[in-house]
Amino acid sequence: MAKNQLLSVVFEGEEIGLLGYDENLKKSSFQYNPTFLKTNKWLNLFPLIIRRIQPTQVFSQFHSDIFRGLPPLFADSLPDMFGNIIFKTWMETTAKDFESISVLEQLAYIGNRGMGALEYHPSKKVPLDATIDISEMADLVKQVLEQKQSTFADSMNHAALLTIFKIGSSAGGMRPKILVSENIATGAIVPGDLLTDIYHRHYLVKLDIGDQKGYSREVVEYCYWLAAKSVGIDMMDAKLIDNKHFATLRFDRMNGSKNHTLTVSGLTGLDYTKPADSAYENIFDLMLFLKCPHKDVEQLFRRMVFNLVFANHDDHLKNHSFVYNSDTDAWRLGPAYDLTYSLNPELNFLNHSRALSVNGKRVDILWKDVEAVAKKYAVKQYKKVIQEIQDTIPFFVKSALSHGVPKRIVDLMQRRMMG
Repeated sequence: MAKNQLLSVVFEGEEIGLLGYDENLKKSSFQYNPTFLKTNKWLNLFPLIIRRIQPTQVFSQFHSDIFRGLPPLFADSLPDMFGNIIFKTWMETTAKDFESISVLEQLAYIGNRGMGALEYHPSKKVPLDATIDISEMADLVKQVLEQKQSTFADSMNHAALLTIFKIGSSAGGMRPKILVSENIATGAIVPGDLLTDIYHRHYLVKLDIGDQKGYSREVVEYCYWLAAKSVGIDMMDAKLIDNKHFATLRFDRMNGSKNHTLTVSGLTGLDYTKPADSAYENIFDLMLFLKCPHKDVEQLFRRMVFNLVFANHDDHLKNHSFVYNSDTDAWRLGPAYDLTYSLNPELNFLNHSRALSVNGKRVDILWKDVEAVAKKYAVKQYKKVIQEIQDTIPFFVKSALSHGVPKRIVDLMQRRMMG
């Protein structure tokens, strides 16, 4: 791909516009397709950052490791740390230098395989799918993550690496994960990069690769999912595969179609790594701007309290998403995800700073700070919500122990919970 080639941004089969990036000037650009603008469809598809005008819009303010020079809603389609590791390893097997791949070329490899519903054309051709074995994929991912030299990729099976690239380079986050689809009738598991049909369940699977001594992070996350669901937090259905890999249904693949989803960072341009941008109030304010129903506000409040009580410090802006309904041209708060114990329970953290502040505070947060947020956004019966979630701690403890999490680890986690 030429350095300054344009990519077509496609949604539900229609070209929305052209995305460009000038390597020399370090500026990105977007221009709406005039034919699309004339339809007057999907007025809120891009509700922030990009204006709904015909002239080309140029962006030079998004140069960071998070956005890589692109408007944030398109940067949301790029892989995070784990996905980039997989991408780099596969590039080495094709004799290509990952560092020389432009940001637009990486989007072209994502093509129509990415999370959410935005597609990028022309896409790079990637070979077709085959059935897969989760345990084999986990073993291969472990090999990739443990490689110490780039030449290690030369000795790996190219076909297996290709599968990992297809199903592991689009999902966000730091932990190893893959996208798979399970045939409802036969139970066969196939790569989930392209399928959207109603004959499969579409999962994001977090892999247990045995890198945590003494317990499984994925099992802990499953027990957090059980606790969160029990107190009315909206989450997609989930299960354990082989009693150790955490699989959750994707809310961007439902009813045989793709759903347009964006993280808070992708919607707003707020950098989730910057403390100045990272506050729960920013998410509440975004919901008000998007005119979400008040029950979404109450749902976010419940999620916030859960993260406080259950010591999930990694509740950053990319761990909260919104879903667009193309029929109503409206946005809603997406289901919760990545709710888990985020610290190493065996390390002694004193006043560990949270990703998102509450009432301006990241440490030593008190219930009066939570009350201030509740009153600001008119959350009723907030004391009842707090009590309900605190009362769920024993349920989590029982679930974790019954799923084989060592009592020593569970006790250490419980000590840091706000019971």
